[in-house]
This record gives sequence, structure tokens and C-alpha cells, in this order.
Amino acid sequence: MADQPIIIKKIKKNKGHGHHGGAWKLAYADFVTAMMAFFLLMWLLGATDEKARKGIADYFQDPDKIVLSDKSDSATRSSLIQGGGADLSSQEQGQINNGQAIKTEEESQEEIEKKAEQMDLKQLELLKGKIKAMIEATANLAEFKDQIKLEITQEGLRIQIVDNKNTPMFKIASAETEPDVQLILRKLAPVINELPNKITVNGHTDALPFPVNQTGYTNWELSSDRANAARYELNHGGLAEEKVLRVIGLSSSIPYNSKDSLDPMNRRISIIVMNKKAEQQIVEEVGSKPEPEKSMSPGTH
Repeated sequence: MADQPIIIKKIKKNKGHGHHGGAWKLAYADFVTAMMAFFLLMWLLGATDEKARKGIADYFQDPDKIVLSDKSDSATRSSLIQGGGADLSSQEQGQINNGQAIKTEEESQEEIEKKAEQMDLKQLELLKGKIKAMIEATANLAEFKDQIKLEITQEGLRIQIVDNKNTPMFKIASAETEPDVQLILRKLAPVINELPNKITVNGHTDALPFPVNQTGYTNWELSSDRANAARYELNHGGLAEEKVLRVIGLSSSIPYNSKDSLDPMNRRISIIVMNKKAEQQIVEEVGSKPEPEKSMSPGTH
């Protein structure tokens, strides 16, 4: 009998695809999760305004800062995502309706404005103290300390330089400055310039009528020219030109000594370092943004 052929069967195992059946599920799950995150991001961008998006961004940058903020911030966080409900970190405040949220926001704005006014006042008080200390420490200013009046008013810090019989600030019936007032104004200028506040320069005369002349020049023109001469000296001493908001001549309409209209102290220069509120009121009255005045020499009057 002939030999029968021997047949050997070899089964090859595909080792590379042993776990192929479950791997695609993990990849698909990752894909679905990424798509959910993407659509959630798109929804947030469409459902919130810029302020809300900034609040969300601040939370993810520093969550502790948001949690430890005040109650007004808690109310703001609760409205970051419309429909999201109140902030769970606040146990004192329940559900906030739209009217309460608006009221909280208004109160918060008022509080911010109040704090800004207090800070502005503090800066002006510091400026007052610094000017007073400079006058006392500077020999050539100390002799004029009785003629330099410092006072905090509703408008800001008012610095008044008044005349007396022995040391007038200007030549008689003229806007030409005397050396003494030049010294005072140029010493004050760099100190006033340290604050960003705008200033107003007012010129005042006593009630003695200006001598009759053919040009019709009166105390109104004289007080205006003297105010502008003071502004020139301040700019020359280092005060930035854009810091000057107004230069006004008031003649004898607002006397320093109301009981004696001819008192030499009524002849004065008043510099007001204005607070932000007074500055804003002036800008609104004018109706446009003030432009800085060009420096003029008193000699051109």
C-alpha cells in the first residue's frame, strides 16, 4: 500500500486585534464628552454677556477669591448664568428675583462711588498737609504763611493767596505779578502736579472801582488777567497745562472779607484742586471734553 500523505493544519492567531472589540467604545466616549463640552461652551457664550463671562473666567482663575468676596458679589455670581439659580455658597440669601438683583447692583455702584469720593478726599487732605509742611519748612515761603490759606471745600482743596498792605501780589491796577507771588506759585506748582486732579484758577479784586479809561477796562478784565497770569506762573513752575480746567475772573463779586469790601485780602488768587465730582459737573455744564489751554505770557495782555 502506498504511503498516505500527512496533512498538517496550522492556525494563525491574530494577536494584533485581540482587544479590538472594546477599544472603539472608549474612543467614542471621549469624542461624545468633548462634543458635550464644546456645545456647553457655545451655549455659555450665547447665553451670557461680557460681564458674566468675565465673572466665570475670574472664578476658574481664582475660585477662593470669588467665594471670599462680599454679599454683593454673591448676588452678582448668582446671575452670571441665567437660570442657574442662587450661589450655593451663600446661606443668607435665598432665591434672587430680577428686581432684587437690580437693587443689589445699584447699591453696589453707589458704594463704589462713595469709596471713590472718600479716597479722593483723602488724597486732597494729604496734599493740604504736604503744602502746609512745605510752607513751614521753606524759609522764603514761611514769611507768607499768613497770606496762603488752605481749606477743604465741596469742590476740593482751595488754596488762596491773598494780598496785604505790605506785600501785594500784583502791581497796582495791573496784572503784572510781583516776585513774591511768582515764588509762591512756582513752589506750589510741582506739589499740585503730583495729583491727577484738574484745577480752577480764580482771580478776585476788591470793590474799589478801576480808574476810568477809554478802553472800558474794569475790575472784571483785571481779575481775569490776574487769574491768567497766575496760571502762567503755575505752568512755568511745573504744573502740566492739561491740569488747568478753568481760568475765571470774578472781580469783587465774592469778597474774602464780606464786612469790608475794600479789605486788601479781597484781592487774591484762588486755586482749587478739584475733586472728581466737581470736575465732572463742570465738564457736563460745558457739554464737551475740555481742551487744555495754551500757555500765555502775562505780558501779552
